[in-house]
Amino acid sequence: MELFQHQEKSLQFLSRSPIGFDTSDPGTGKTRVIVESFANRRQRGGKCVLVVAPKSSLRPTWVTEFRKFAPSLRVSVATADVRERAFEESADCYVINHDGVKWLAKQPPSFFQRFDTLVVDESGAFKHHTSQRSKALSKIKRFFTYRYLLNGTPSPNSVTELWHQLLILDDGKRLGSSYYAFRQSVCVPKQVGPAANMLKWSDRPGAAEAVAQRIDDITIRHKFEDCIDIPPNHAYSVPYFLTPAQLQAYEEMRLAQVALLNSVDLITAVNAAVVTTKLLQIASGAVYDERGDYHIIDRERYELVMDLVEQRAHSVVFYLWKHQKDLLIEEANKRGITFGVIDGSVTDKQRNETISYFQKGLYRVILAHPKSAAHSLTLTKGEATIWASPTYDLEWALQGLRRIYRAGQTKKTETITIVAQGTIEERVQAALDAKNVNLIELLSLMKAA
Repeated sequence: MELFQHQEKSLQFLSRSPIGFDTSDPGTGKTRVIVESFANRRQRGGKCVLVVAPKSSLRPTWVTEFRKFAPSLRVSVATADVRERAFEESADCYVINHDGVKWLAKQPPSFFQRFDTLVVDESGAFKHHTSQRSKALSKIKRFFTYRYLLNGTPSPNSVTELWHQLLILDDGKRLGSSYYAFRQSVCVPKQVGPAANMLKWSDRPGAAEAVAQRIDDITIRHKFEDCIDIPPNHAYSVPYFLTPAQLQAYEEMRLAQVALLNSVDLITAVNAAVVTTKLLQIASGAVYDERGDYHIIDRERYELVMDLVEQRAHSVVFYLWKHQKDLLIEEANKRGITFGVIDGSVTDKQRNETISYFQKGLYRVILAHPKSAAHSLTLTKGEATIWASPTYDLEWALQGLRRIYRAGQTKKTETITIVAQGTIEERVQAALDAKNVNLIELLSLMKAA
């Protein structure tokens, strides 16, 4: 299979630069470019590559792509249960999950002598410089001559999320070696509470443009629609109306939570998120108690979801909470709809089988949690992505779309979000759309640069 023209450009870029930040849209084939680039260097006598990726994409994406496009190279997968044994194997590529870098950081320098290339897939997982895995990755990056990051959604909330990702690449050459100095230069603080450290930092006007110019020499950016010839995707919401019992429970919870917020001196992001989650859960049909157990208020939303599934040949349905998963499974079983599940409870083997069965048409629908299935997976058998509830995680939303709307898709596709009218779901969807505008602006600047 020949490379697309935009992939050829990316490959040429990587052949000239020892570091690179590929911010191309999900579905544009970033993984294959890395495989081809490394295979060429390995053939010329280069050392091994270490790929750090989401657990959900280790085998479905990286092993599959190497087998398909560089079958002569051996890949060893270092999941937690076989980590030491995986690195004892003789291989060309070693693939480890994001949290595995904490284990790597404990290894002696001699451990890394076999490597010269580091690839970080979905590098946004390392955007917080204070997290344990970010510190671990910063500790080992010095052992690699070639460093490449892949992230189709590099900074969904603020340009400050780019700082540590760039530090991994260039050791602070472009955005500086101090996070706080960088934040001071691109953000404006606003006092939101009585204590001196109760500040909210917002991007300065023009910050995105300035950052894009600083990193343009190492950035690759391809917009999906500009480089892939694919039938269009139609995104829209389907209204859902709460039943009287559900509406009463929602209003009672809303009033109680508003009273709770009014009783505290400072509304923090944490307690605001708790309130939002409680209201979203009720709007989606359940109340959760202190033990984490749920109590169903209404099931009609999931009848609506399965109605939409039955109207289409193959779909991917994303859910956010356990009660949604359980009610979707219950409704699918009731209707005799074949399905597979992808979430944190399934093994790698089960996940791979589910993907294979779906792509072969054996499953009508995949029920998935976005944390486990919104990155890297190819599910082009699907014609619709259905969100049982809106998510306020922009990265999940954008990545979730690209599971079916990606290279290899031959049919028109839909992205459908169920939105409860007159509830916080409408505001979440509006906020998501507003965030998307900012992200698209930054990515467009990267592309122009």
